[in-house]
Amino acid sequence: MNRFTRAFARLGREHACGLFPYLMAGFPDVSTSHALAEAALSAGADGFEIAVPFSDPLADGATMQRVNSRALAGGANLDSALDLVRAVRQRSPETPLALMSYYNPLRQRGDRRIAQELAEAQADAVIVPDVPAEEVGELNAALRANGLGLAPLLAPTSTRERIRAVGALEPVFIYCVALVGVTGARQDVAASLGEFLERVHAETSAPLVVGFGISSPEHVQRVAHLGASGAIVASALVDLIERSDAPVAAAQQYLREMKAGGLSPVTT
Repeated sequence: MNRFTRAFARLGREHACGLFPYLMAGFPDVSTSHALAEAALSAGADGFEIAVPFSDPLADGATMQRVNSRALAGGANLDSALDLVRAVRQRSPETPLALMSYYNPLRQRGDRRIAQELAEAQADAVIVPDVPAEEVGELNAALRANGLGLAPLLAPTSTRERIRAVGALEPVFIYCVALVGVTGARQDVAASLGEFLERVHAETSAPLVVGFGISSPEHVQRVAHLGASGAIVASALVDLIERSDAPVAAAQQYLREMKAGGLSPVTT
């Protein structure tokens, strides 16, 4: 059974919404990215989205574009992300880990080879934002052959047919994009999110994890109330790391507060 499957089962028993921080390998530098992972685990993170730096992150807003550029400038790459996966796995044998990468770095390595390397590093899933369900078959087959899963994305604009196509991939979870647009912290959760999650739940039993714009404990509480199994915090965490003189301590405190949002009684 995949670690994500076990994590979502536990969260369901606890009536909790999982917190999945985004960490860019090599940001703000390699050693600090490893320290941030340690801090997130101490804060109660339920899993991670570990990102591979890429030169053309088309789904990302200004914050994440800076992060990708800074990590690349520091020499980080796909192997840096694999190293971060190994470091987290050594520290926490059961924490689920999803590698997030645009497809080009994976394609350059080859579907079968990257699946094998991810399995050796003891990752659990892959998020590839620029490959639609209709074109992910070979990668998904390679992942499944190595005991890994796929975490495809759906957007509020996704049709019923697209939702069904994603569900047919038997994903470990579905990354539900909370809004139309690129990544970035937002003041409020989109009013249409509830209707979107209802449409996805109607077509698949896969766990739904919400990302894009999640930046406060209230956001985590809200997505939990709307039926999500987890929330990904990315841009808001990165913004905090960028502006803080003590980024590891600041991230730990922030993630502790975010985790508490997923444990709070839901409100309408």
